[in-house]
Amino acid sequence: MTTPPPFAPRLRPVTPQDDAFLFTLYASTREQELAAWGLPPAQAELFLRVQYQAQARHYAAKYPSEGHALIEVDGVPVGRQWRVPTPAEVLLVDMALLPSHRGRGLGTLLLNGIQAEAARARVPVRLHVTRDNPALRLYTRHGFTPVPGGDATSPYLELEWRAPEGGSGTGVR
Repeated sequence: MTTPPPFAPRLRPVTPQDDAFLFTLYASTREQELAAWGLPPAQAELFLRVQYQAQARHYAAKYPSEGHALIEVDGVPVGRQWRVPTPAEVLLVDMALLPSHRGRGLGTLLLNGIQAEAARARVPVRLHVTRDNPALRLYTRHGFTPVPGGDATSPYLELEWRAPEGGSGTGVR
Protein backbone atom coordinates (compact mmCIF):
# COMPACT_ATOMS: atom_id res chain seq x y z
CA MET A 1 0.00 0.00 0.00
CA THR A 2 1.37 3.41 -0.94
CA THR A 3 1.03 6.55 1.11
CA PRO A 4 -1.14 9.16 -0.58
CA PRO A 5 0.54 12.49 -1.27
CA PRO A 6 0.00 15.21 1.34
CA PHE A 7 -2.05 17.14 -1.23
CA ALA A 8 -4.94 16.43 -3.52
CA PRO A 9 -4.70 18.66 -6.58
CA ARG A 10 -7.84 19.66 -8.37
CA LEU A 11 -7.99 20.98 -11.92
CA ARG A 12 -10.64 23.51 -12.78
CA PRO A 13 -11.25 25.59 -15.91
CA VAL A 14 -9.47 28.94 -16.05
CA THR A 15 -11.76 32.00 -15.87
CA PRO A 16 -11.06 35.68 -16.60
CA GLN A 17 -10.93 36.23 -12.83
CA ASP A 18 -7.76 34.11 -12.73
CA ASP A 19 -5.71 36.57 -14.78
CA ALA A 20 -3.91 38.18 -11.81
CA PHE A 21 -2.88 34.77 -10.49
CA LEU A 22 -1.77 33.63 -13.94
CA PHE A 23 0.42 36.72 -14.28
CA THR A 24 1.98 36.07 -10.85
CA LEU A 25 2.60 32.45 -11.85
CA TYR A 26 4.14 33.50 -15.18
CA ALA A 27 6.39 36.03 -13.44
CA SER A 28 7.56 33.33 -11.01
CA THR A 29 8.78 31.23 -13.94
CA ARG A 30 10.99 34.09 -15.14
CA GLU A 31 12.47 35.20 -11.76
CA GLN A 32 15.96 33.77 -12.24
CA GLU A 33 16.24 35.06 -15.78
CA LEU A 34 15.20 38.58 -14.79
CA ALA A 35 17.45 38.61 -11.73
CA ALA A 36 20.42 37.89 -14.00
CA TRP A 37 19.50 40.87 -16.18
CA GLY A 38 19.44 43.26 -13.24
CA LEU A 39 16.52 45.32 -14.54
CA PRO A 40 15.02 47.97 -12.27
CA PRO A 41 11.74 46.71 -10.73
CA ALA A 42 9.47 48.94 -12.84
CA GLN A 43 11.19 47.90 -16.06
CA ALA A 44 11.09 44.22 -15.06
CA GLU A 45 7.35 44.53 -14.30
CA LEU A 46 6.66 46.12 -17.69
CA PHE A 47 8.72 43.47 -19.49
CA LEU A 48 6.90 40.66 -17.70
CA ARG A 49 3.46 42.12 -18.43
CA VAL A 50 4.23 42.48 -22.14
CA GLN A 51 5.65 38.95 -22.33
CA TYR A 52 2.74 37.48 -20.34
CA GLN A 53 0.17 39.15 -22.61
CA ALA A 54 2.01 37.95 -25.72
CA GLN A 55 2.06 34.37 -24.43
CA ALA A 56 -1.60 34.53 -23.38
CA ARG A 57 -2.69 35.83 -26.79
CA HIS A 58 -0.58 33.24 -28.63
CA TYR A 59 -1.89 30.31 -26.57
CA ALA A 60 -5.52 31.51 -26.80
CA ALA A 61 -5.25 31.84 -30.58
CA LYS A 62 -3.55 28.48 -31.10
CA TYR A 63 -5.01 26.08 -28.51
CA PRO A 64 -8.56 25.24 -27.39
CA SER A 65 -9.42 26.77 -24.03
CA GLU A 66 -10.97 23.50 -22.79
CA GLY A 67 -7.51 22.21 -21.95
CA HIS A 68 -6.51 25.24 -19.88
CA ALA A 69 -6.90 24.48 -16.18
CA LEU A 70 -5.92 26.03 -12.90
CA ILE A 71 -4.25 23.63 -10.47
CA GLU A 72 -5.60 24.04 -6.95
CA VAL A 73 -4.53 22.46 -3.68
CA ASP A 74 -6.95 22.85 -0.77
CA GLY A 75 -8.93 25.34 -2.86
CA VAL A 76 -5.92 27.62 -3.42
CA PRO A 77 -4.43 28.16 -6.90
CA VAL A 78 -0.87 26.83 -7.10
CA GLY A 79 -0.32 26.42 -10.84
CA ARG A 80 -1.73 25.84 -14.26
CA GLN A 81 -1.83 23.14 -16.86
CA TRP A 82 -2.72 23.48 -20.52
CA ARG A 83 -3.00 20.21 -22.37
CA VAL A 84 -4.48 19.44 -25.76
CA PRO A 85 -5.47 15.83 -26.41
CA THR A 86 -5.83 14.91 -30.08
CA PRO A 87 -6.20 11.56 -31.85
CA ALA A 88 -2.44 11.65 -32.55
CA GLU A 89 -0.98 12.94 -29.26
CA VAL A 90 -1.47 14.65 -25.94
CA LEU A 91 0.24 18.01 -26.27
CA LEU A 92 1.33 19.51 -22.96
CA VAL A 93 1.35 23.18 -23.91
CA ASP A 94 2.28 24.42 -20.45
CA MET A 95 2.52 23.23 -16.88
CA ALA A 96 3.76 25.60 -14.20
CA LEU A 97 3.69 25.63 -10.42
CA LEU A 98 4.37 28.39 -7.93
CA PRO A 99 7.88 28.10 -6.44
CA SER A 100 6.39 27.04 -3.07
CA HIS A 101 4.87 23.97 -4.74
CA ARG A 102 7.81 22.87 -6.87
CA GLY A 103 9.93 19.88 -5.89
CA ARG A 104 7.25 18.37 -3.63
CA GLY A 105 5.87 15.70 -5.96
CA LEU A 106 2.93 17.67 -7.36
CA GLY A 107 4.44 17.92 -10.84
CA THR A 108 5.12 14.18 -10.80
CA LEU A 109 1.53 13.44 -9.78
CA LEU A 110 0.13 15.64 -12.56
CA LEU A 111 2.55 14.29 -15.17
CA ASN A 112 1.68 10.71 -14.19
CA GLY A 113 -1.97 11.51 -14.90
CA ILE A 114 -1.16 12.93 -18.33
CA GLN A 115 1.00 9.91 -19.16
CA ALA A 116 -1.73 7.52 -18.04
CA GLU A 117 -4.24 9.38 -20.25
CA ALA A 118 -1.89 9.10 -23.24
CA ALA A 119 -1.17 5.43 -22.56
CA ARG A 120 -4.89 4.63 -22.51
CA ALA A 121 -5.31 6.46 -25.82
CA ARG A 122 -2.12 4.81 -27.18
CA VAL A 123 -0.63 8.15 -28.19
CA PRO A 124 2.56 9.96 -27.19
CA VAL A 125 2.82 12.99 -24.91
CA ARG A 126 4.70 15.87 -26.52
CA LEU A 127 5.93 19.14 -25.08
CA HIS A 128 8.49 21.90 -25.55
CA VAL A 129 10.79 23.05 -22.76
CA THR A 130 13.66 25.50 -22.66
CA ARG A 131 17.03 23.81 -22.40
CA ASP A 132 17.79 25.58 -19.12
CA ASN A 133 14.42 24.89 -17.46
CA PRO A 134 14.78 22.90 -14.20
CA ALA A 135 11.61 20.98 -15.20
CA LEU A 136 13.71 19.26 -17.87
CA ARG A 137 14.98 16.95 -15.09
CA LEU A 138 11.38 16.02 -14.23
CA TYR A 139 10.58 15.18 -17.84
CA THR A 140 13.77 13.15 -18.24
CA ARG A 141 12.99 11.16 -15.07
CA HIS A 142 9.58 10.41 -16.56
CA GLY A 143 11.07 8.94 -19.73
CA PHE A 144 10.71 11.90 -22.09
CA THR A 145 13.30 11.96 -24.85
CA PRO A 146 14.19 14.55 -27.50
CA VAL A 147 12.28 14.27 -30.77
CA PRO A 148 14.78 13.45 -33.53
CA GLY A 149 15.54 16.22 -35.99
CA GLY A 150 15.18 19.07 -33.54
CA ASP A 151 17.01 22.34 -34.11
CA ALA A 152 20.19 22.19 -31.99
CA THR A 153 20.41 26.01 -32.00
CA SER A 154 16.88 26.51 -30.64
CA PRO A 155 16.53 27.43 -26.96
CA TYR A 156 13.68 24.88 -26.86
CA LEU A 157 13.75 21.11 -26.86
CA GLU A 158 10.82 19.15 -28.23
CA LEU A 159 10.33 16.10 -26.02
CA GLU A 160 8.17 13.03 -26.40
CA TRP A 161 7.06 10.21 -24.14
CA ARG A 162 5.54 6.94 -25.28
CA ALA A 163 4.11 4.24 -23.05
CA PRO A 164 6.24 1.10 -22.92
CA GLU A 165 5.05 -1.58 -25.37
CA GLY A 166 2.22 -3.54 -23.83
CA GLY A 167 2.15 -1.34 -20.76
CA SER A 168 0.41 1.69 -19.46
CA GLY A 169 2.87 2.66 -16.76
CA THR A 170 4.80 5.87 -16.73
CA GLY A 171 8.16 4.21 -16.27
CA VAL A 172 9.27 6.87 -13.77
CA ARG A 173 12.84 6.29 -12.70
